[in-house]
Amino acid sequence: MPEYTFSAMIHNPMLLAPACAWCAAQLLKLLIYMGVNHTFSVERIFGAGGMPSSHSATVCALCVAAGCQYGLNSAAFAITFFFAFIVMYDAMGVRWETGEQAKMLNEMRRQFTNLGKVFTNQKELKEFVGHTPLQVACGMALGIVIALWVCEFIL
Repeated sequence: MPEYTFSAMIHNPMLLAPACAWCAAQLLKLLIYMGVNHTFSVERIFGAGGMPSSHSATVCALCVAAGCQYGLNSAAFAITFFFAFIVMYDAMGVRWETGEQAKMLNEMRRQFTNLGKVFTNQKELKEFVGHTPLQVACGMALGIVIALWVCEFIL
């Protein structure tokens, strides 16, 4: 019979590893942003984009935890492997392009505003949306390491 307690939940590597990986990536993202820009940004704690990719860290940690718990020949591992691949591919492709387009539109808006013309009353678009391949690779490595560490202590 399944156990329905908080203790069971926090001792589940498929829940704990991705949660820890996401938290670690978001904390690193904030610290790196602060080091580069010399300013604190609350948005960097929960926001998308930046170094390392928390999306990559989270899905890779889930995938590795599934592999550790159920084996590399399991359906759980196969599903999470392709889920991780799709998320990371999307982060480097569609979401990265969305951020690049936002930068261009924001610049156009600033230039129109400087000329005294109203381009739009909408606030600026978010430019931190996707990831570079390096940001995805660092997130992937972080997720793998954290998942192996979590699985070592829980399983």
